[in-house]
Parts: sequence; C-alpha cells; structure tokens
Amino acid sequence: MMNSSKTTHGSASNLQMLDSGANDTLEYRIQAVEKDGANKPISLWHDVSLVHINPETNKPTPYLNFVCEIPKFSRKKFEIATDEVGNPIKQDEKKGQLREFKKGDIFFNYGCLPRTWEDPTFIHPDADGCRGDNDPVDVCDIGLRIVNPGQVRPVKVLGVLCMIDEGEADWKIVAIDADDKWAPFLNDIDDVERELPGTLNAIREWFRTYKIPDGKPPNRFGLNEKFMNKTYALGIVKECNHAWKELITGEKERKLAEHTDEVQKLVRKLSKSNLFDMAPDEGHNSSQQEGGEDDAALTF
Repeated sequence: MMNSSKTTHGSASNLQMLDSGANDTLEYRIQAVEKDGANKPISLWHDVSLVHINPETNKPTPYLNFVCEIPKFSRKKFEIATDEVGNPIKQDEKKGQLREFKKGDIFFNYGCLPRTWEDPTFIHPDADGCRGDNDPVDVCDIGLRIVNPGQVRPVKVLGVLCMIDEGEADWKIVAIDADDKWAPFLNDIDDVERELPGTLNAIREWFRTYKIPDGKPPNRFGLNEKFMNKTYALGIVKECNHAWKELITGEKERKLAEHTDEVQKLVRKLSKSNLFDMAPDEGHNSSQQEGGEDDAALTF
C-alpha cells in the first residue's frame, strides 16, 4: 500500500468539474475537485481508484473506473495533462495549435483508466517489439450515453486491441458503461460481435485511419489485428497498474540507467510532477480505498 495520505475517490460521488481559462484556447483546463466546497484539486489519474467502489457500501464492484476525455460524437482532442500538477484535462496542441480529429467526430466515448501507465521502458511480448506509449491505458466506451470530459463512470471491461502508433504500443480497452441497457448482454469480446455486429471492425478502422488526414500513414496492430478477450484485457490492465505504482513511488526512475536518454527524459518528466502531486497533505487522512488495493481487487 502507498504511504500517501491523499484521499482516494472510488467513484464520482464526491467529484465535480471546474473550468478555467477560455474555451478553445491553450489555457483552457477542466479540473476535478471535491464537492465539499473546498475546491481541492483531484487528479483524475492518481486520486481516482482503478476499481470502482460503491459509494453506498464503500466496497469494490465488478467494474473499473473510466475517465472520459473525449465524448462520443465530438472531435476536440482532450486529454489528461500527465505532466501538470493536479492532472487537469486540456485540449492537446501541436506547435501552438489546438488539435482536433481531422477525420471527423469519434463515435464512442474515449478516455482512460486511472492508476495505469503504459511504461515506455517495457516491451510487451505481443506488441511487435514496441515499447509503451507513456500514457494511461486508453478506453473505448461503446455505451449509448454521451459522457462529458472529466466524468468518471463505472465500466465493464470486454476486451482489448493492440494498436501500434508510430512505433509505440497503445492498448485500446473496449468497455461498456455498467448502467448501459446493453451491459447485461455484453460480458466478453465475442458478445460484442454477436450482439452489436460491426462495432469492433468500426473501432479498428477508426484507429487505423484517423491520422491519414494529417498526412501520416495508417496505424497498424499487433496480434494479427485481433481483439483479445476480457481475461487478456484484464492482464494488460494489471500490468499497467503495476507500472503506475512503480512510476509514482519513484521506483521506475531509480531503474532508468539502462535506458536511452529519450526514455529517461519521458519518465523523469512525469515522475517529478507526479511525486510532487502525490505528496501527503498534512492532517488529511484517507477514508477510501488506497491504490495498493487496486491490484488485489482485480480478481473478477
């Protein structure tokens, strides 16, 4: 268990989003804060548990928490600012220009799993020799609800796709909102193809082609382009949760000597920011599940 005394939020029950800066500017941020009136910043990457906790019983549920960054039927490329203290959501930029999907609106809610990290020092044996992309694990929520940026929702993990993006492994978890009307019928990846035929192919083709309008080649995929099942997907999640723990405790930075300068700079940029962000608050005791228990709860 981590020694941090910061409160862990197992659900969205005590969270709200506050905007700062003007919309459609480089300064625009969406920051999660506690609802208790103190407006205490909450990191959607670090302070939200991986496993969803029932706010009424304070016990783990069979679901994981999904942090939405980009709502379905939209195209602004919002993302968690992994190198900023408090990890607000911002719109990505390149050379001072705000980024959108030139391909058009995305057709699923897109975001990530808190307390995960795709380690750029690790090469998964099924990732065609590619290292992790240095971000939390991505999620494609195929439910009907439109989820706003920063919202935290419980989801059922159904499977995973291994995308290779410019030489990096970029896993895409397929999930569905636990409250979606389709959720009772979808328990594994084969259920998606049977009940919602064409959905998985559409997701794969979206990721294959979305960078072509930017003048880049199509993305490719590992594992013969196959969507792997729930068991495999949860294995990836556990692996990336372990990597996150090494990152925020500083253990990863202590092991960097054998890696390239490029990778060392990536990890150190995150570690310094995140270790500061995770520093204990004096007199503030955790009342909910701590991060070290996430892995133990991933048994379903």
